[in-house]
Amino acid sequence: MNTVGRTGFGNSGDPSMQGQAVQLEDDLCLLSGTRLASLIRSGRVTAREVLERHIEQIERVNPVINALVHDRFEHARREADEADARVRQTAPEDLPLLFGVPCSIKEAFSLSGMPNTSGLMARRGITAERDATVVKRLREGGAIPVGVTNVSELCMWMESSNRVYGRTNNPYDPRRMVGGSSGGEGALIATGAVPFGLGSDIGGSIRMPAFFNGVFGHKPTGGLVPSTGQFPISHGDALHMLTSGPLARRAEDLWPLLELMAGPDGQDQACRDFLLGDPSSVDLRNIVVLDVPNDGKRPVASSLERAQQRASSWLSAAGAAVHKTKLPRMARAVEIWSARLNRSGGDSFACLLGSGKEDRSVGLLARWLLRRSPHTLPAILLAYLEGIQSLTPERSRKALREGEILKEEVLGELGSDGVMLYPSFARPAPLHYVPMLRPFEFRYTAIFNVLELPVTQVPLGLDERGVPLGVQVVAAPGNDHLTIAVAMELERAFGGWRPPARWFGDST
Repeated sequence: MNTVGRTGFGNSGDPSMQGQAVQLEDDLCLLSGTRLASLIRSGRVTAREVLERHIEQIERVNPVINALVHDRFEHARREADEADARVRQTAPEDLPLLFGVPCSIKEAFSLSGMPNTSGLMARRGITAERDATVVKRLREGGAIPVGVTNVSELCMWMESSNRVYGRTNNPYDPRRMVGGSSGGEGALIATGAVPFGLGSDIGGSIRMPAFFNGVFGHKPTGGLVPSTGQFPISHGDALHMLTSGPLARRAEDLWPLLELMAGPDGQDQACRDFLLGDPSSVDLRNIVVLDVPNDGKRPVASSLERAQQRASSWLSAAGAAVHKTKLPRMARAVEIWSARLNRSGGDSFACLLGSGKEDRSVGLLARWLLRRSPHTLPAILLAYLEGIQSLTPERSRKALREGEILKEEVLGELGSDGVMLYPSFARPAPLHYVPMLRPFEFRYTAIFNVLELPVTQVPLGLDERGVPLGVQVVAAPGNDHLTIAVAMELERAFGGWRPPARWFGDST
């Protein structure tokens, strides 16, 4: 049995609403999921009204950002009407946690009746027949999916672009990327079109999109949340690196979403029970903050350095014991991540790309140059790089050992009451295609998949160009409540998600 400390978020007492005057004229697209659920349960608004406002927003923003790639609006409307009928017949305290709240689902997850291609042309026409475990749990918690969102091809690149659905654009600046592979999730949530959504992460695929799009994202402790029902799915050791988790526009949604998702399902062999804490019990005066400014190899933009310093200073002023430190082995993040992934076995990326036939021939690239390829260039190059990695077993063994030592060092530094502030990426959201020139900057997120640590991505305002800033908050395994508690504190301090001006004007 998975035992999780209850925060009371969204329960009949509605602590999330205490001290807040609920104004019905508030834009529903600015509120958290838990607050929307509170309004629905109390009868202040209907689930149908909440849904229609979010569908209206989707229809406004999606022609520009291309984030939602297949909708289920009519099904969602019926489910919202059913929710409203249930409100009239049921006591508020007997309704599920996120009752009647719209959400989105990464297309790599099975959502009954929805496509499940993961951006691979060979899978066009494949429709999910059942819900993935975490999708089922969200729906049982009252959430209403509005559709599925875009991904990178086979979920293995920083740019959410593929031949099936095209490219997703950043809502703060459409010339910029949204990250991958949960990029559609990040972009849709950033526009206010849904309050939260579901992503997955094996190298930063929740945290990079959350960072680039200025929202919250949580990569849970390895093994806390089952990944059953995704395509592609990891195997062997890599299954411990792959995690499913929430993205949200407001930090208060992260913990109730994690509560819904967590716990073994009897199918994901990497998933296990954890005794988790409670974010509301965290006293900043009792935690240690490790402020790590970079990995010692890839420089970080000055705007991100300053943002992280502001966060560090705020936590210090709030009573936390802050220590600036360095972790030299972080410089080998990409090698350590690649070696761990390579050790896992299962189908190679080239094999998945070729639908069972491994192809790293010159023809793979030649077809792309002739514009006859069903694949994106990053996917093709990744297939080649994967082959090179498999030819260096001695280097892989050394990297694996370095990863083991690094994990011991990090856990020793964090202890039971510590969190780490660490850059989210080397720079704010790059322009489209630029990561092709700097393909290894995912190093700042990928290392924590290897270490299997919980990480919350926290937005920290916008830079002078209006592009989101942010920081990662990391803790020891099972201490997800610490990273989320710190995320909520930093949201109070710096405002959290800043809705894009082009969609909300000066109203926010």
